[in-house]
Amino acid sequence: MTGKINMTGNSIRSLIEAFIVESPLNTMQTRNSDPAWDQSLVGFASGSDPIWTQYKEYVGPFHWTPWEVFNQNCSDTPANADQLTVISWILPQRQDVRKSNRKSGTYPSEEWARIRVFGEEFNVALRLHVVKTLQESGYAAVAPMLTPNWTIVKSQRFSYASSWSERHAAHAAGLGTFGLCDGLITQKGKAMRTGSVVAKISIPPTQRLYSDHRAWCLFFAEGTCGKCIDRCPARAITEAGHDKEKCRQHLQRSREYVKETYKFEGYGCGLCQVGVPCEAGIPVKAAREAVKTGIKPPPPPPLA
Repeated sequence: MTGKINMTGNSIRSLIEAFIVESPLNTMQTRNSDPAWDQSLVGFASGSDPIWTQYKEYVGPFHWTPWEVFNQNCSDTPANADQLTVISWILPQRQDVRKSNRKSGTYPSEEWARIRVFGEEFNVALRLHVVKTLQESGYAAVAPMLTPNWTIVKSQRFSYASSWSERHAAHAAGLGTFGLCDGLITQKGKAMRTGSVVAKISIPPTQRLYSDHRAWCLFFAEGTCGKCIDRCPARAITEAGHDKEKCRQHLQRSREYVKETYKFEGYGCGLCQVGVPCEAGIPVKAAREAVKTGIKPPPPPPLA
């Protein structure tokens, strides 16, 4: 491509922030037109980072690397892995939405269910906006979740998995680590949604201020908490981890509840994301210090 407009990490952050503020699509579709989102976190990962190969080896051969998904969908502008950057963002749940869902006991609050449907519709629009802006600036780009060949795959190890995981992309981009319930704990907490784009652009990667993929979870870092176990109405979380099938079945049951109670087609849960120490921040003190100082701590010792 010719006539490129210089795009930096800061300009991409500004692009995302401006879309959140200005887009009429940022709505919960309530009577008062409340916004779905009011802030974001943005991180970057190199397409040649070894973590993508580790994902492929651990999750399964069906899990894409950035190089695979880019070249499958941008074949007219092929790229090497080191020419690619994964742009990842976090959309933290607003305080009022978290507060409403904190009071729920079995099924989601109306606000939370609206975010799951209409907030994610905005997230889709944000992916498209980032891709379009990059392309217009001279950079080939693709949103993996919106490609026609993105799929969910039956997995012997994980019950089911997908060819691209937004949470894993965010983890690679330095935006958070996983908790006992499989949610991603970010600087703004676990109550969030996330999205990503792969682009043929050079952006310095965000430092991962963690040495372990579960470093920001109290259960794994200190052997304490486990509050998400008590919060799960489907009993899908135990000290052994997260039962995806039980979780999926509960989400399916929530569809009828949302339709009957809130009078729109939707679903959701998210009870394990609120009313817990990691709802709106990092609960592990050492991890908070690492973010504050910018110095990655050493790996934690094994729990006794």
